[in-house]
Amino acid sequence: MNRPWVALFSQTGGEIVAVCKLLNRWPDLIITNERPEHLREIHPELKDRVVFVENKPTEEELGMIIGQYGNPLVTLHGWLRIMPASICSRFEIYNGHPGLITQYPELKGKDPQQKAFDLGLEHSGCVIHKVTEGVDEGTILLQRQVSIRGLEIGELFYILHSISVSLWVDFLKNKL
Repeated sequence: MNRPWVALFSQTGGEIVAVCKLLNRWPDLIITNERPEHLREIHPELKDRVVFVENKPTEEELGMIIGQYGNPLVTLHGWLRIMPASICSRFEIYNGHPGLITQYPELKGKDPQQKAFDLGLEHSGCVIHKVTEGVDEGTILLQRQVSIRGLEIGELFYILHSISVSLWVDFLKNKL
């Protein structure tokens, strides 16, 4: 199976690069939103592979760009925008979230790694969930838990990134 794959990110795109190297496949389209350069640095391996959209793209813009690929699998890797309901119902979209929201709903939304650290949680983890118009509200399809007790914030980010990459590889092997 070689289903079209569209990946979106708002931060560095490093997770997409790591996943692609392990899968030995790149998305057919990688989308990122325009943001001031001082807010992020795009991973060097993505610089010639990305299509830029407005910082807060419209439903029409997203629908038109993603829709070029028919019925692609759409994955979100640090995409910091809420997907409109019409886009969620039109496309099959999944999000990776570096917070164990099944156990700690307070980790929904932005910066779950920092929230877990600040709360002094004993465990956290990552999930992949179906995207709905609510923030991190869709059905959880995969999750992995890890002890985070005593970790420094940098270690926490590194471990959760590694878990997220591993979950994506397992998930995408069965979907693409």
